[in-house]
Amino acid sequence: MSRVLLIEDHQTVRDGLQMALTRQGHTVDAVATGEQGLDRLRATPSDVVVLDLMLPGMDGFEVCRRIRTMGDLPIIMLTARNDDMDVVAGLEAGADDYVVKPVQARVLEARIRAVLRRTGGESRRAGGEQTGVEQHGALTIDRAALVVSKGGVPVGLAPTELRLLLELSRTPGRVLSRQQLLEAVWEHGYLGDSRLVDACVQRLRAKIEDDSSAPVFVQTVRGFGYRFGPL
Repeated sequence: MSRVLLIEDHQTVRDGLQMALTRQGHTVDAVATGEQGLDRLRATPSDVVVLDLMLPGMDGFEVCRRIRTMGDLPIIMLTARNDDMDVVAGLEAGADDYVVKPVQARVLEARIRAVLRRTGGESRRAGGEQTGVEQHGALTIDRAALVVSKGGVPVGLAPTELRLLLELSRTPGRVLSRQQLLEAVWEHGYLGDSRLVDACVQRLRAKIEDDSSAPVFVQTVRGFGYRFGPL
C-alpha cells in the first residue's frame, strides 16, 4: 500500500486521520508543522502528501510550493472552509486536489486512492490506445515514456498536469467540458469542482505556452470548456 505524509497541526485531527488511513492499509507519517514535513520528505520518500493549509510557522501554501520544487509528488490539501480564495491559492501553489474540513476519512481515502491511480498505472494508459511520440508544433508528447518536451527541452509536469495534457491532446480540436475533464483526470463524478480544472490549466499553460495569456496549445472555448491545439 502507499506511504502517506500527513502534515496537520491539530493533534486530534492528525491522530484520527492517521488511525483511519492506517486501518485502510496505508503507512502514515504524521507531523505537526510544515518544516517537519519537509524534513521528513527529505529523509523518507512518500507516495502522496496530505497537507493542511493553516499551519503554524510556514503555512501550507509555502509548503506546497517547496514540495513542488522537490518533484512531482501528489499533494492533497486540507482547507478549513470551502473558501474560494484559499482553494484557488492552494491549487495555484501546486496542489492536485483538496478536501474541506471537517474531514471525512472515507472521502480523504478515496481521494488518495484516486490520485495514486492517476500517478501510477492508470496514468500510463491515459490517451486510450495511442502510444508513441506525437508532434504538436514545438510540443512533443511521448505517451509511452510519459515525457513532454518543447523545442527539444524537457518540460517538468506534475502528475495531474501531465494527465490533463494527455487527455486534452488525445483528440486535438475536440472541446472537452470541465466536467468531462474532472471525470477523466480527477475521477470526480457529478458536479465536481471546476476550480480544479481551471487552476491546473493555468499551471500547465505556464509551462508549455510561450505566452500563457495567449495560449496556443490549451485553448479556452468560452461557455464550454477547453480544447487542444494548434489547429
